[in-house]
Amino acid sequence: MSVDVYLNFNGNCREAVEFYAEVFGTEKPQIMTFGETPPSPEHPLPEEAKDLVMHARLNISGSNVMFSDVFPGMRFVQGNNVSLALVSKNLDEVKSTFHKLAEGGTIGMELQETFWSKCYGNLTDKFGIEWQVNYDDGETNVM
Repeated sequence: MSVDVYLNFNGNCREAVEFYAEVFGTEKPQIMTFGETPPSPEHPLPEEAKDLVMHARLNISGSNVMFSDVFPGMRFVQGNNVSLALVSKNLDEVKSTFHKLAEGGTIGMELQETFWSKCYGNLTDKFGIEWQVNYDDGETNVM
């Protein structure tokens, strides 16, 4: 199990990822936009979201740092745009940790299957820390 940092940006994520890749001399970042995600008839993608970064990751000195733009209409507060991402290959650990962190907190997205993971959820714990909990089955995970 690992805990990684996840940084959110307000429309300038691509610029930030490319900047950090250059600063830290990492590999060229692979960037997935919201427009590259599988279409969802229940949740059509607004035009202004298509070119925004849904996910990017850099390995900086042995640590994974992940990046995303906030989705249009979602709240963004500069300085509070950091969450911790728990990634585990153990599904029971993912579920148990999620439910423990949720006690006294607020669930943003219940644990569920997504196109990138068989089990993902996010929440804010009772101390105001934002968590993303993700099962890595070695197949569909992009985190």
